[in-house]
Amino acid sequence: MSTEAGTGIPTRRGATAARAGSTAGAPPEDRGGGLLDRPGRRWLRLDPGGLLLGTLFAVMAMTPSLLPRNWLFQGVVSGISAAAGYGVGVLLAWLLRRSARVRRLASWIRDRLPRQAAGWAWAVLLVAVPVALVAMLLVSAEWQREIATLVGMSRTTTTGWLRAGPTLVVVAALLLALTRGVRNLYRLVVRLLGRWRRLPRRLAKVVGAVAVAVLLVTVVNDVLLRQALSAVDSAFRASNHTTFSGDEQPQSAARSGSPASLVPWTTLGREGRRFVAGGPSPEQLTAATGAAAPDPIRAYVGLNSAPTPQERVDLAVAELERTGAFDRSVVLVVTSTGSGWVNDTAPSTLELMYGGDTAVVSTQYSYLPSWLSFLVDRSRAEQAGRLLFDAVHARVEQLPEADRPRLLVYGESLGSQGSEAAFTSLVDIRAQADGVLWVGPPNSNEVWSSLVERRDPGTREVEPVYADGLVVRFAGDEPDLARPPTEWLRPRALYLQHPSDPVVWWSPSLLARRPDWLVEPRGEDVSPAMSWYPIVTFWQVTADLTHAQSVPDGHGHNYDDLIPDAWAAVAAPDGWTDADTVRISSILDP
Repeated sequence: MSTEAGTGIPTRRGATAARAGSTAGAPPEDRGGGLLDRPGRRWLRLDPGGLLLGTLFAVMAMTPSLLPRNWLFQGVVSGISAAAGYGVGVLLAWLLRRSARVRRLASWIRDRLPRQAAGWAWAVLLVAVPVALVAMLLVSAEWQREIATLVGMSRTTTTGWLRAGPTLVVVAALLLALTRGVRNLYRLVVRLLGRWRRLPRRLAKVVGAVAVAVLLVTVVNDVLLRQALSAVDSAFRASNHTTFSGDEQPQSAARSGSPASLVPWTTLGREGRRFVAGGPSPEQLTAATGAAAPDPIRAYVGLNSAPTPQERVDLAVAELERTGAFDRSVVLVVTSTGSGWVNDTAPSTLELMYGGDTAVVSTQYSYLPSWLSFLVDRSRAEQAGRLLFDAVHARVEQLPEADRPRLLVYGESLGSQGSEAAFTSLVDIRAQADGVLWVGPPNSNEVWSSLVERRDPGTREVEPVYADGLVVRFAGDEPDLARPPTEWLRPRALYLQHPSDPVVWWSPSLLARRPDWLVEPRGEDVSPAMSWYPIVTFWQVTADLTHAQSVPDGHGHNYDDLIPDAWAAVAAPDGWTDADTVRISSILDP
């Protein structure tokens, strides 16, 4: 250390060197310098880079997404985003500190700043962060009112919306504390390993990291995740054995679960029992046709009705044979959603259109809700859709061509993915089916994805046109069914998709790539202010999935109001008019 002659007092250069020497080799988090980096307060210590990026992520998570939110939901979403951003910021700062050039630059800057600069910077940062959050909350409250208006919901108040601020701070703090707990566990393991003198410190760090990683994976996978899935599985398995209030065993031989059925009522599952017990009443059928109508056939095979997927399909075809389904004018093959649910609007519309001269068949492949089935049962949905359609199609093909019923296909949400899996292409669809209607298709639907990707130039991803709408169309509302104003050949294929439906637009590619639907002009019920941000937009749309059906019909993942018009476009009886569609719609939704 250099000193002034005879005084022993360090010169400025010597003092700088002394400060550098005192911190050299010390972990960055132990060098002090911040208002929250003092003995007794270290548990409050924050990384400035992490705080900046965490705040940025929290702010970006307040930008418009597909669907409106309440303050509590927004607080949770922004809190998780803030924690993720903080982690990314800390990682980037750590990587930068590993660079010798960056360390030299930092040292050069420190030498030229007053000693109090770090404290001032922290003071500014700790004031700027809450100011930025509050300012963004005020702006995002207006965005939320705009989104709510677009989907026909009540508007939030600014005062109520500000409650998202404290919520996001609490959520982010809890996640940060959890992460630091894992870090402290790692340091403890390294310290314990370091007591073994034969083990080099560098190797101790590697072994410690591996040990903690294995422990975390084991705890998360074998304890938390497995136990959670087991609990969820048990809960929904038990729920599958219950019956909705008001659902009673049908007595008509035209229904599965009836005394005459090959499928016992008790094996249908909760959704299957609702399906066979539902449908238009005799009075509604008479109102639709003006005359007495036959009882529509509804065949359903539950998960507990037969042990294997193939046996369930064989039983379903046997039920169709028993009921005389192949003598009806229409046979509709439906792939259910994960829980076995069939949207009653779809079969009921056809039953009213054809005066009960219909047969509808479906099978159950899971009892889990669709969002969970999408994660763990997707292959089973595809297998169920493929097996059922192939079996019914093969039976129809055995009939003389003039005596064959019209073979239609329907699937909604995950059911559309399972149903679509029965076909390899648009050509295959038109060769085997007499009309298909797929509603709210997940972005992972292969045929849908290929058609949208190859849409006609100049058409938007949210409203694509393929081959001038000659054989397949995409619609979000009733006027879309008539666009483009060109010929629509039969058999017809139709996809229903709302611009605001997160099920349709969610994809892992959102993590790192801007989708076309956020490059092109936004959909009619999507805020023009919605933009794409790496990682954040993926998380935003993922969060939207949890309340995709919490908005009114005509938006999000709700399509009931459009299904009658859709069936009229795809498979209406001869002589059908728009007035007939209005009449059917009024019966379905009086």
